[in-house]
Amino acid sequence: MIRLIRTIGTIIGYAAFVTPKLNGVKNSLTQYDTVAEQDLVTNQYPKRWASKILRTAGVKVNIHGDQNYPENGVLFISNHEGNFDIPVLIYAINKPFGFVSKVEVKKIPFLHKWMDLLNCIYLDRTDRRSSIQMIRDGVASLKAGHSIMIFPEGTRSKGNGMAEFKAGSFKLAKSARVPIVPIAIKGTSELMEKYNSKKIVPGQVDVTILDAIEPEIFDRYSLQEVANLVHERIESVIK
Repeated sequence: MIRLIRTIGTIIGYAAFVTPKLNGVKNSLTQYDTVAEQDLVTNQYPKRWASKILRTAGVKVNIHGDQNYPENGVLFISNHEGNFDIPVLIYAINKPFGFVSKVEVKKIPFLHKWMDLLNCIYLDRTDRRSSIQMIRDGVASLKAGHSIMIFPEGTRSKGNGMAEFKAGSFKLAKSARVPIVPIAIKGTSELMEKYNSKKIVPGQVDVTILDAIEPEIFDRYSLQEVANLVHERIESVIK
């Protein structure tokens, strides 16, 4: 329980500490010519935030695979095991990205301001129209050169096996014509969900970056077929 309290304190405390620097970060972006350079600047504090969370929680991350990503925006597709997936992925992946998050996260003090700067996309699960807007926002962000992380299962598996990938998530890559980079994450549910999220137990997490899938795949396969293919590739690593 003490580790849980310390970790929550790190999540909120560091966000509160760096939020006053937000305007300075925004103003500094005009010095950079490309979206990629701007994203690296905005990603520096989230990287430190993630590192501090993992260190406080006693989490070691093992990274596997090639991180030579395409230069422009990509759609990262990952399985979703537990609450630690986001800090683990921010720490592990060297290409900045925003992610699709439930709209309730906007209520977390300080955190939502940085999520906005990272070009995160929000989804209101109680409003069917929200998913349409999420797709529009995501496509616009990808076309602008930003990258996005999405969890097509829609919820945490908590270590109970991967659920089916929702095909709608892949509309982002198809409409924006960007590569898909599958990510397999294993071990985060062992840190917290295994204990009903009432405590945090130190442990190791494996993150595997798989080969990118070019957008031309949608010329040959349907959204659901691509979703199934990516699911199979990630699941083969998890198992």
